[in-house]
Amino acid sequence: MSTDTGRRHGTRTATTGGAPVRAADPRRVATDPRARRAESATPRTHGRRAPAGKAPASKAPAGKAPVGKTPASRASGTASPASSRRTPASAPARQQRNHRGRSAPALQKRVKSTKRTKHAERQPAGLLLTFRAGEPRRRLVAVFVISVLLFAAVVARVAFLQTAGSESLVAAGKAQRVSEAVLYAPRGTIFARDGGELVMSVPSSTLIANPKLVTDPTGVSSVLATMLQLPQEKQQALLAAFTAKDKSFVYIARQIDDDIAGAVMSLNLSGIDVLREDKRIMPSGEVGRSLLGRTDIDGIGTAGLELLYNEELTGVEGERVREHDAKGRSIPGSGATTTDPVPGDDLVLTLDRSLQFQVEQALLTRVEELKAAGGAVVVMDVATGEIYAIANVSRGDDGIVAVTSANLAAVEPFEPGSVAKVFSLSSVVDTGVANPGTVIEVPGKIVYDRGTPWMHTITDAEPHGTQPMSLRDIIVHSSNIGTLLLTDEVGTERFGAYLESFGFGQKTALDFPNESAGLFKPASEWQGTERQSHSYGYGYSVTALQLAAAVNTVANGGVYVAPKLVEAVIGADGEVTDTPAAATHQVIQPATAATMTDMMKGVVCEGTGKGAQIPGISVAGKTGTAYKVQDDNTYGAAGTRAYRASFVGYFPADAPRVTILVTIDEPDPTSNDRFGGKAAAPLFSSIATAAIHELQITPTPGDSGCPAAG
Repeated sequence: MSTDTGRRHGTRTATTGGAPVRAADPRRVATDPRARRAESATPRTHGRRAPAGKAPASKAPAGKAPVGKTPASRASGTASPASSRRTPASAPARQQRNHRGRSAPALQKRVKSTKRTKHAERQPAGLLLTFRAGEPRRRLVAVFVISVLLFAAVVARVAFLQTAGSESLVAAGKAQRVSEAVLYAPRGTIFARDGGELVMSVPSSTLIANPKLVTDPTGVSSVLATMLQLPQEKQQALLAAFTAKDKSFVYIARQIDDDIAGAVMSLNLSGIDVLREDKRIMPSGEVGRSLLGRTDIDGIGTAGLELLYNEELTGVEGERVREHDAKGRSIPGSGATTTDPVPGDDLVLTLDRSLQFQVEQALLTRVEELKAAGGAVVVMDVATGEIYAIANVSRGDDGIVAVTSANLAAVEPFEPGSVAKVFSLSSVVDTGVANPGTVIEVPGKIVYDRGTPWMHTITDAEPHGTQPMSLRDIIVHSSNIGTLLLTDEVGTERFGAYLESFGFGQKTALDFPNESAGLFKPASEWQGTERQSHSYGYGYSVTALQLAAAVNTVANGGVYVAPKLVEAVIGADGEVTDTPAAATHQVIQPATAATMTDMMKGVVCEGTGKGAQIPGISVAGKTGTAYKVQDDNTYGAAGTRAYRASFVGYFPADAPRVTILVTIDEPDPTSNDRFGGKAAAPLFSSIATAAIHELQITPTPGDSGCPAAG
């Protein structure tokens, strides 16, 4: 075998006398004792001992060539220990194998045999020591896998932020560079039927503060309290806020006069600023206050028409959006987006402003004169149901009579008393039970449930014995017993149906905030004396608005027309839209209504309602005086009773234009003016006269009012 062949097969050969001799395997342990001794004295290589099992080279005995090593072998070119050392040419080969990813070649170091003695046997040269340097393939795979996972995580995060998680980032970025300002919409105006403003909004000043910027809490709060005349509690609250500095916004004074706000701002107090707010005002004074209601300081309706039509009166807010830099300056080229606010709708009421004022003043005066607790007046158009005026006054705890903020005519029910005879006798005529000429015997009193705890006695206001009375006499002189006897013939169920058709037991179409439906039970639930008392106005309660609309049914030819308060709506674009006509339904026949009108004219001209007469114009109406229920749920004993005095009428009687109700709450019980004909009828006459002038009402041809007393 040639030298190259032997090297490729990992063996070395030597030729001695031509015979091949196998070279010593470096992995084998020397068998020669001297070699083993030399093995125990292995020299350190780079600070380490040769690995176990690797014997160091030993020198051959003096004068002898090493085993397998002859001059012939060197002459013939056979590998010798010296030639087995790695040559420079072998380094590129190792580097090439490393780059191919194979396991690292053994780190080889040639360990030279140390000469112990002169006669030491020389060991085979070329012993190699191998040191492993790791496995880079596995490391590369691990690094690759980790890199792929990290890259996938980054891609997933980016994908999440671009999709599902983008909203929060967009919002955060927008919050930093975009500011949005609300543009408040003006609240709608409320007009009277003549076009005059009853309620409107005007700009005003509101002082605000940023407590965090107030440098002198005590001084600033003191100055503000002095200039704005703030109460002590408000001053202390401001001082606490300025001192704590835990808020960035507080109100100082809202909707104040511009001059006062300007004076405060001229002091240049740190942390104090002013903003513009709309303020709700009543240009016509307190006219119609009970109906119009009010708003809170933020312009939201809280009572009356302001609450009922809050949605229509409230506009749509606008918005201004702009982009700015860190210092609040607008970014050039970004522009600003503005959405203009839409003003609220305007309301045109059916109220007559002048008449409303006159009615309120007349009612105030009459309540004062009668030393009464209060009163209410309703003035409405007969054919359309439009309300011309509604007034409510009340005596306060301080004894002062004033127009109330509450619409008592819609929310305060009471027993109607004898005014209810209009409905009872209408059912009598409409069913054919009687006519104006029908005469019946009317006793001075009727006793029910005699000898029982429920005994009840009914009498007329004017004591009398049993006497014949016509239907006309019964209504003209307001006979309780006559009305009761005739209504009994109509039947309880039938009579109850008439009362419901007149509108009792249900709210009116106005649906005013907190409006009362009154107290009214179906006829099938009436018990005991309720079957009789309903006919003359006890056992159920009504509101002034219900009572006026019910009597107006007779004036309107037997057709009920729902009360109406809003005539038109003016949109933000200026377009005027008329509201639908009031709902109507037939209650009694037109002939019945005409009969009742004729008899009710007699009430004013001959009976209990003489105080309601209008010179030159005929009036049809009915008086009513009712006991009020006391705290003990009784009507009280004689001398302790409280009264409700009312009058309801319409004119001109033969061609009605206007229906007016007047009710006085608790007139002086010791006065003769406590009755409806005395307390309420004269006020009706005064208000009717004002209405004739304001509404330009003329008498019908041939109408001269009540005939002169002969």
